[in-house]
This record gives sequence, structure tokens and C-alpha cells, in this order.
Amino acid sequence: MKKYLPPFAIIFTAILWSLDGFLRQNLFSLPSFLIISLEHIIGAILFIPLLIKGWQEISSLNQRGWISVLWISICGGVLGTFFYTKALSYVNHIDLSVVVLLQKFQPVFAIALAAVILKEKITSKFLILAVMAMVGGYLVTFGTSSMKTWDDKTIIAALLSLLAAFSWGSSTVLGKHALKRLSFKTVTSLRLTITGIVTLFTLISTNQYEAVEKMTLSNWGYIILIVLSTGSLALFIYYYGLNHLPASHVTLYELFWPLSAVALDWFIRGNMMSAAQWFGALLLLGSIVLLTREDSLGQTNYQ
Repeated sequence: MKKYLPPFAIIFTAILWSLDGFLRQNLFSLPSFLIISLEHIIGAILFIPLLIKGWQEISSLNQRGWISVLWISICGGVLGTFFYTKALSYVNHIDLSVVVLLQKFQPVFAIALAAVILKEKITSKFLILAVMAMVGGYLVTFGTSSMKTWDDKTIIAALLSLLAAFSWGSSTVLGKHALKRLSFKTVTSLRLTITGIVTLFTLISTNQYEAVEKMTLSNWGYIILIVLSTGSLALFIYYYGLNHLPASHVTLYELFWPLSAVALDWFIRGNMMSAAQWFGALLLLGSIVLLTREDSLGQTNYQ
């Protein structure tokens, strides 16, 4: 049973992230950078005990290790979350499913970078499963709708989503690189701390912190809820799974997000999935199940 925990950890994180969009859309009136700043600062404070415990590991980190940590903290923590949150700010113009587009292209960046940077072996079987998962994820999100129907707001949101896809896809690979030198607990706390410091400095230097005075009790409630569920907690679980799996496989498990996001959209808003979306769901689930079986049989060295 223990061998199945890492894949399930990533899938569970993906389900949490599918809830994240619904939570963040309630904060569309706030500046995107303020949202990601507060969630990372609060998260960093909560994880201070783990940072102190892992200080000996951090002090022995070499230059390449620091580059990886800084990359996931700034590119993944700041830029990726900013682009994603900014895309969600178009809640009054687009559907949530358009923003989920980023999950269909993130594997492209992650798989390519994993092969180049981490020298992970990409088998023909894996490539077939990867294509199945990405096609399934696309169909789950968009069905058979045409991109020609998109307006300018939709296009902007899609471009922001693609930028987030690159930021997070590359961070998956560099995060795996950092985990070769640090424990997943230390990586989580260090990333939150660095991201929190960078965003706090930016808030102060640009006077964006003044917007905090206008925040309502409801705004604070949603930010704290994000930290304790889809934010810092999800990140902690995610790095546990990434620590035991190849980065190229992890990015495919994350494709569980669009399926759960569409399912939630169905239950919460009554938007029923089309036949094309159901077919995509079968492709997505099938590829994930087969990939999980491949991992559990130990065909890849996870350490």
C-alpha cells in the first residue's frame, strides 16, 4: 500500500487545486499580487518550525541547489501563482475551464525539461500515456468547442494560463532537482519563506500593501482557507509525492485537476459534462491508472 502513496498524494493535491479556482474567484476584487503575497507570507510563518529543523540541510546547500530553490520560489511561487490568479480575475468574462487550460500544456514543458535537466528516461509507453492524458485533459476542459469563439478576454486569460504552465512545469523539474539535496519538508518551508520575503519586499517597495486596509473579513477568510487547504498544505503534500516520483510522471498525475474541476463545476453550478468531456475523462483516468501501475511496479527509479 505504501508504494501507492506518492501517486495518490499528487492526485489528492490536484483535487485540492481544482477547488483553488473556486476560492480565488471570490477574491477577484483584490490585486492579484496582494493575494499571492499574503498567502505565502502566512504559509511561511506556519512552516517556520520545519525551516528551523532543516537549517543544517540548508546551510550545506551548494550553488546548483540554491538555483533550483530560487527558481521554484520565484518562478513557481511568485510568477506562476500571479499569472494563474490574474487569469482567474477575468471571472466576469470567461469560464473557469479556460483557465484550467494551463494543466494541458504544463506536461509539455515539464517532460521536455525533465529529459534535458534531470536526464529522466522517456519511454515510448510513457509518451503514449502522456499524449492520452493531455488529449483527455483538453477534452474534459473544452469539449468540442472551437477556439474561434473566444473573445479578447478569453485569449488574455489563456495566454496568462500558458505562462503559468511554463512557470509551474519548469518548477516541477527544478523542484525534483532540489529534492535530491533537501528533504521535502525543508523544500516546502524554504520555498514558502523565500517567496514570502520576495513578495513582502515587493509589496512594501510598490506601496501595494495599502490595499490591505480595504480588505474585508470575508477576503481574509478566503486567503486563510487557501493557505490551509489549496495553498501551503497542498504544496507540502505535493513535494512529498514529487520526492518519490519522476518529475515527468508527476506532471501527468496533476492532470487529474481538470477532471475534478469540471466535476465540481457540475455539482456546484449545474454545468453538465458533454459527451466529448466524458470521453476525455475516460482517456484521462485511463492514462493515470496505467501510469500509476507502471510506477508501482518499479519500472522507474524514484530515489
